[in-house]
Amino acid sequence: MSKQSGVQLNCFSPPVMLATLTVESLLLVYTFWRYKLNTLTRLALLSLAALGTFQLCEYRVCTGYGLSAEEWSRLGYVAITILPPLGLHILHVLAGKSKRNLIIIAYLTMAAFVVYFLTYHAAFISYRCTGNYVIFQIGARPSLAYGLYYYGWLFTAIGLGVKWTNQLQKKGKLVHTRLQTVRALIVGYLIFLVPTALANSIKSSTRRGIPSVMCGFAVLFALILVIYILPRANKLQVRLRSSGR
Repeated sequence: MSKQSGVQLNCFSPPVMLATLTVESLLLVYTFWRYKLNTLTRLALLSLAALGTFQLCEYRVCTGYGLSAEEWSRLGYVAITILPPLGLHILHVLAGKSKRNLIIIAYLTMAAFVVYFLTYHAAFISYRCTGNYVIFQIGARPSLAYGLYYYGWLFTAIGLGVKWTNQLQKKGKLVHTRLQTVRALIVGYLIFLVPTALANSIKSSTRRGIPSVMCGFAVLFALILVIYILPRANKLQVRLRSSGR
């Protein structure tokens, strides 16, 4: 298998994939039970579902149960493809930004890749479970375009988050809560995505040296989202409603 022309996603061995899926599923159920459904909660639920779906697909590629490996691969890529626009949307909600034209563009680019992965018969060159991780391989040009899409929206969200935290810093108490949640989201995305971005940016001969534990960072993002961000953001929304803002 040629590494030069593909995308390699390193994940845990199948038992740990299953454990990760369990944690993310429990967080999903807890979020649905604990918080009133609003824009932020729905976005968080979709993010948790996407993370869990990706782990499920990785597990099924390795165990060979249900759908074919190709079908699980397509579903897994769809799951991770929706994460960057969701993160950008969550950021706008946390920062209280009403102008969201950038979100529309992000969702449109997301839709294009989702259609590609679901319908193009040769989207995947190969896929393989090695025991410690799963390799999904797509062509060189689609890989480049997908990398630009994925990391482009990632760094756009991080850049906007940094900009908005600087704007929020010396303001009132309610704004301070926004500042905390935006910062936490930036940390969560750095923990989840930057290692993957770095792994796919370095030369191919070193990609296999990246520990397979990398994809476990997704659990940390999910924990930050559910345990730290959602409680503060929902309390802030209650206070804003009570104050008539």
